[in-house]
Amino acid sequence: MSALDLPDRIDIREVGLRDGLQLEAPVPTDAKLAMLAALAATGVRRIEVTSFVSARAVPALADADEVAKHLDRWPDVRFSALVANVRGAVRAIDAGVADLEYVVSAADSHSRANAGRPTAEAAAVIDEIAALAHGAGGSLEVIIATAWDCPFDGPTDPTRTLDVVRAALAQGADQLCLGDTIGTVTPRRVLALLDAVRAAAPGLEVGVHFHDTRGTGQANALAAVQHGVRQLDASVGGLGGCPFAPGASGNIATEELVYWAEDSGVATGLDLDALLAAAAVTEKAIGHELPSSLYRAGGRSRPRGPYPG
Repeated sequence: MSALDLPDRIDIREVGLRDGLQLEAPVPTDAKLAMLAALAATGVRRIEVTSFVSARAVPALADADEVAKHLDRWPDVRFSALVANVRGAVRAIDAGVADLEYVVSAADSHSRANAGRPTAEAAAVIDEIAALAHGAGGSLEVIIATAWDCPFDGPTDPTRTLDVVRAALAQGADQLCLGDTIGTVTPRRVLALLDAVRAAAPGLEVGVHFHDTRGTGQANALAAVQHGVRQLDASVGGLGGCPFAPGASGNIATEELVYWAEDSGVATGLDLDALLAAAAVTEKAIGHELPSSLYRAGGRSRPRGPYPG
């Protein structure tokens, strides 16, 4: 460990193709595959590639089945998909994606907006989705949305988040991820909830998913890494947001996470220049400027000019 108490390595899951695109105007499948090829070239080994949800609710991801047909082009990448119910899990597995992420919101109001049912009902089917994933040779990660704060209910009582944690543990989840859905949390609360979750589920790996809505995302990521977290979500160019959480904006940018981690001696396995190239492909696909500060400025050795669009 260094003086900053940092690990030798962290594991980054790229979520730009799912969380990054779900609020955008629909991007053609070919453009998504170009993004995917560019991201795979960065060295990333885990990509959340799409979401098997209602095309009416999230039209930007209506081509999930078509995207899944092409994933064998990148055999070195472990692909996962987000699902919101048992029906989505069946669709994902039928499409060939067995590593699933099931979202359960700790806040009832967000759960009703996002999944059409309260938290307890959403958590009650974790075992069914776990059985489907395991039966297909995959895994199940339970992502706890609004783990800290809800756009409708305000601060989330930690006991609600811990109820979902215990349900996930009891029903066969392989991993947990805590989601700062609206980008309101700060490092002190990050660490407090991590401690509580680890005490409630000592056998499960706990990852984090931070949004940068209020500029605290990378600070939260650093705090989490210093506190023992090794699994982090990030999105190329800082894209992202939740269609069912008013005011939510982008995830922490993958290139910014890699920049400070590698410069601090923490290996990520990702190439920064390749990430900036992937961000350029992404910017072309969505047709507007990316929010990432690092992308706008360019890497240390390769400053970037203005957005040409």
